[in-house]
Amino acid sequence: MNMPALRIALVSETFPPEINGVANTLGHLSEGLRQRGHQVEIVRPRQAGDGRDESDQDLLLCRGWALPGYPGLQWGEVSMHTLWRRWRKLRPDVLYIATEGPLGLSALRAARRLGIAVVSGFHTNFPQYSGQYGLGLLARLLTHYLRWFHRRTAATLVPSASQQLELERRGFERLALMARGVDACLFNPARRSQALRDSWGLGPHDIAVLHVGRLAAEKNLGLLRPCLQTLQNTYPQLRLRLVVVGDGPQRATLEQQLPEAVFCGAQQGESLAEHYASGDLFLFPSLTETFGNVVLEALASGLAVVAYDEAAAAQHIRHGHSGALAMPGDQAAFIDAACWLLEEHETLRRVRLNARQHASRQGWPAIVEQFEAHLQSACNQALATAPALTIKPGSTMPRG
Repeated sequence: MNMPALRIALVSETFPPEINGVANTLGHLSEGLRQRGHQVEIVRPRQAGDGRDESDQDLLLCRGWALPGYPGLQWGEVSMHTLWRRWRKLRPDVLYIATEGPLGLSALRAARRLGIAVVSGFHTNFPQYSGQYGLGLLARLLTHYLRWFHRRTAATLVPSASQQLELERRGFERLALMARGVDACLFNPARRSQALRDSWGLGPHDIAVLHVGRLAAEKNLGLLRPCLQTLQNTYPQLRLRLVVVGDGPQRATLEQQLPEAVFCGAQQGESLAEHYASGDLFLFPSLTETFGNVVLEALASGLAVVAYDEAAAAQHIRHGHSGALAMPGDQAAFIDAACWLLEEHETLRRVRLNARQHASRQGWPAIVEQFEAHLQSACNQALATAPALTIKPGSTMPRG
């Protein structure tokens, strides 16, 4: 069913070309909405490559503050009054707030003052990140704030069923599941490159054990070393090499712990797809994901994925058929799952084929259509329930 064209303001503290799962998702969603005829305004912090005067009716740039320990990521800062004045002149039909930092909070306040519908997304599990760093009190405070924030929106979109259940347990309301897609033309086994594998020191029949992602403490990357050691001890006849794609604050530590691994740094686009396709086994030990886009990218690239049974892995991997799963937090089970995949060549071949077949059906167009429906529903709800907003003569700002 065709929907009326909407003016949509997408508010986020991260956006392409920044490299992270949230930016990747928002890039696909915004482009998909534009292809479906909607006008999309992006509100985000200024990035290194931006000119001073790039803001226009479809782009509002604001000041950004770097996040300590995370080069390239930042909080956005803009006053609620700035957004209120802008949206009073160029009124969106609906806002999508992807991040709950200072920028997202200002956008939420401005939208509520103007009576604009708001849909929010739960993209990053900050309370769980805090727990990983031993900051239990901060985790509880963040949960309280995030619950308060999302209760003030028409709906909160979550990317996985496991995340939805966790948030419901913590008292979040009006949650809706909206998964993620993958570009199966870009992430494709056909991009496998023996020249790249040669640069890793691997022949055609050797095993590239791949990890792709941000190299940070909350990603549980300490499991890579014992997993690789067990694989090498269990299968001494196989030539294995760990290949790590990505960057982050833990890179130097990991390079010391894994001196024989190949560290490729952050990759994008076709180069990233080539790195995926040139691997064989994919290790994803994270326990803090709301989804984990890299899992779907690895599956689409024809890799045998080992992951914990939650988020994207729980949704897209059938244990023993299209990958191998372990109970969350069970390190021994994770390592056993990786060993099982290398037990027989035929097992690895079959799992990789099944992974590609499943992921090739998980395209972005259907996800964008779901997203569009959630935004339209919020608009309809706002029109049906919002009280009229009146401004007294001579006043420049409504109260509220």
